Amino acid sequence: MEKPLVSIIMPSYNSSLYIAESIESVISQSYSRWELLITDDCSSDDTVEIINRYMKNDSRIKLFANSQNSGAGISRNRSISESSGRFIAFLDSDDYWAEHKLERQISFMLKNEAALSYTAYQKVKDDKLDGVVNPPSETDYNGLLNSNVIGCLTAIYDTQVLGKRYMPSIRKRQDLGLWLDILRDIPKAYCLNDVLAYYRVDSGMTSNKLAILKWQWRFYRDVVKLGFFESIYRFFMYSINGFIKYSR
Repeated sequence: MEKPLVSIIMPSYNSSLYIAESIESVISQSYSRWELLITDDCSSDDTVEIINRYMKNDSRIKLFANSQNSGAGISRNRSISESSGRFIAFLDSDDYWAEHKLERQISFMLKNEAALSYTAYQKVKDDKLDGVVNPPSETDYNGLLNSNVIGCLTAIYDTQVLGKRYMPSIRKRQDLGLWLDILRDIPKAYCLNDVLAYYRVDSGMTSNKLAILKWQWRFYRDVVKLGFFESIYRFFMYSINGFIKYSR
């Protein structure tokens, strides 16, 4: 039986320092039935030229371009709309994967009938491996409101179960919005607790912590539409959990 196609969703914006490594980590996957859909968000450096070089040698890589700078969420949604795969995976242009990432995770999802899955990942700082983030073995809608334990670079969802799902059109926390949307319709998401992805904490795509907290408050109030007092409670829990996660 032919393996299911995996559509890998990558936004890019002035990513010339790291995007080659990100693309190489996809090309090096032991699971070969994938397509990489990159949407560039009006880069002013040589990001597009780097992508084009890889496209010439691998027809599985496809490039799209926004007409104006619109943010990572809208860029991801453009790639999702162009995708053909049963499984949708996410990788930002400054992060990278272990070579068995897709093989192990797709096998895990098929075996366990998991419509949404995620994995452990390792932080990278100054090009050196740093702490490991080990998420809980499962999460649900309520738990995710308190802490976004699903690293975007690790997440995969199954369109055969869920259909195509898109991120909300907001500048920050779009990934959390998508996971919550999915978890309204399924009981849980499940973790494969292997380090299969590497997350840069010091690149341009990583926001400072105060900005993240500001966006998190707006996310509770404007996107999830929580009441004021529940927003305070969720914000407090999110802040505590975030401090624990990033201090490791």
